Amino acid sequence: EKGITQPHLRLLLLLLQLILFAITATADIMDASFPLDTLEGHHEYESPLVKRYATKEMSRVWSPAMKFSTWRKLWLALATAEKELGIEISDEQLEEMKAQLYNIDFEFAAQKEKEFRHDVMGHVHAFGEVAPAAMPIIHLGATSCYVGDNTDIIQIREALHLVKRKLVQTLDVLKAFAEKYKDLPTLGFTHFQPAQLTTVGKRATLWMQDLLLDLERVQFEIDNLPMRGVKGTTGTQASFLELFSGDHDKVKALNKRVCELMGFEKAIAVSGQTYSRKIDYNVLSVLSGIAQSAYKMCGDIRLLANLKEVEEPFSKTQIGSSAMAYKRNPMRSERVCSLARYVISLPSGAANTHASQWFERTLDDSAIRRVILPEGFLAVDVILNLLHNISDGLHVWPNVIRQHAMAELPFMATEVILMECVKAGGDRQELHEAIRVHSMDAGAVVKGEGKPNDLLERIANDSLFAAVHDKLDAMIDPILFVGRAPQQVDEFLEEEVNPVLERNAALLQIESVDGVNV
Repeated sequence: EKGITQPHLRLLLLLLQLILFAITATADIMDASFPLDTLEGHHEYESPLVKRYATKEMSRVWSPAMKFSTWRKLWLALATAEKELGIEISDEQLEEMKAQLYNIDFEFAAQKEKEFRHDVMGHVHAFGEVAPAAMPIIHLGATSCYVGDNTDIIQIREALHLVKRKLVQTLDVLKAFAEKYKDLPTLGFTHFQPAQLTTVGKRATLWMQDLLLDLERVQFEIDNLPMRGVKGTTGTQASFLELFSGDHDKVKALNKRVCELMGFEKAIAVSGQTYSRKIDYNVLSVLSGIAQSAYKMCGDIRLLANLKEVEEPFSKTQIGSSAMAYKRNPMRSERVCSLARYVISLPSGAANTHASQWFERTLDDSAIRRVILPEGFLAVDVILNLLHNISDGLHVWPNVIRQHAMAELPFMATEVILMECVKAGGDRQELHEAIRVHSMDAGAVVKGEGKPNDLLERIANDSLFAAVHDKLDAMIDPILFVGRAPQQVDEFLEEEVNPVLERNAALLQIESVDGVNV
């Protein structure tokens, strides 16, 4: 009845202003977009594989510069071979092509591709623009896959050589680690449950064995990778047979000569328009194998880091957690596992692509191959850089390792204790039952009370085991329980690893352009 007073009105206006501010602020925060006139230069998606992780060396192999300059080299090789076999091509045309191999106007090529809706013809015209005398004979008799597929094979081979080098260098670093710790006993695990002792160095040889198998597969692919060669639109070489007026020998010679000029000893025997996409599957399977080996190794390191036995390198200023300042996370090993999981998934895409190719060729192979071939190599290259970095800086904590071994060793030593007591005249069955009872009681103390394993104390206080009381400590030296682990390390390095490193000694002298980026 009295109405709204002036103070009430001011309070109401203030509340309305606060509500409007809250609505506006919430709208700004909840808006999933951003003004297009802000944040210039950062509006487009960037692949983290390339931007964050990939090395310059592997990126260069799969770069537009590598791809399209190789197209031009293939056109030059084709024209050179055709001239040698009698096609009317002048020295001037070849020289002009040779002089313009790296003078690529990418913008002009893109304009022509947009006009023709054909990437190869866009680059034919870009090449002809700077080599006008050669324009009439560029791509003579060829189909798009002549440059496309042959370039893919060349890039795959270059990338495999880089992968091989980094595998060899990683093996070299792991060799030093295995040698250094070949005699350091450590608890073995099966099912991630304590098992017989091994040594830190012997465990490293398990990682190396996997990488050696991968290296063999890499070398096999390098040695046996065929060029597509000169095959024509459906693989019949009909256009080249026409070009050489039905001379089959000259067509065969052309195919051989182009391969030679591009540094290949052989071409795939038969093809449709493309080389068999099974080759892509084989190559990606090799990369997947490397990823599997890396995942296993880094998975072990992550578990060892949790046990505080072995840790990966950790820089002075590195932050393990934004919240928990004390944390020392195995982030490099985790990154290896993350990237490896992606690489392991890639062969299925290649398998499906090969299986779904109809007759001489379908174009549904193109888009996926543009992604999985480069990314498979880019990721494996990062993985190998990380493996090298981790292996070179692994930190071993011998006292923690011994503590864990000694906590379980009394149980493992019981068989030796039993045998010694029997040899001294004891009753095997009576001793076995006593050990069983003492083991159960000691286990209950460890698990139920959280106390140390006191099995040896129980045995030391039991007169049944008097024959070994004066030598119990010597009987549980961990080195007595590692079997042939140290000798296996020596034999493995000498017989398997050293010959590989000696054959590839030159690769060990090459320094990588860049290391671990993050």
